[in-house]
Amino acid sequence: MTYVIVKYLHVITAAATIAGFLLRGYWMLAESEKLQHRATRIAPHVIDTVFLLSGVGMIWMLHLNPFTQMWLLAKFAGLIAYILLGTIAIKRGLTKQVRAIAFVGAISVFAYIAGVALTKSPLSWVRYLTG
Repeated sequence: MTYVIVKYLHVITAAATIAGFLLRGYWMLAESEKLQHRATRIAPHVIDTVFLLSGVGMIWMLHLNPFTQMWLLAKFAGLIAYILLGTIAIKRGLTKQVRAIAFVGAISVFAYIAGVALTKSPLSWVRYLTG
């Protein structure tokens, strides 16, 4: 596979990841039974695995070291925060209010990660705001 294919796979799975998370978050807030459907529980793991593997593939193809590239380190830190907030939002939060706050936090962190990916800067979107 060429780098471009892996990059587009990464972008497509990023879009699928956030779209699925938004839908599951909506179902969580609406207390929908759809959140318990088998496909709803399995599909995010498949998509996220492809998303992560394509990201690692790009790092490998470009011979990048995440420990020397601060923007990659920021993406990994953001990923950990997104996963933690996401699990609280969808199933581990003790109250609906806690889950809703974690949901908004996870979306915010995902936006930060996307900004880091586009700007190649740990400042993410702030880089554009400060001109």
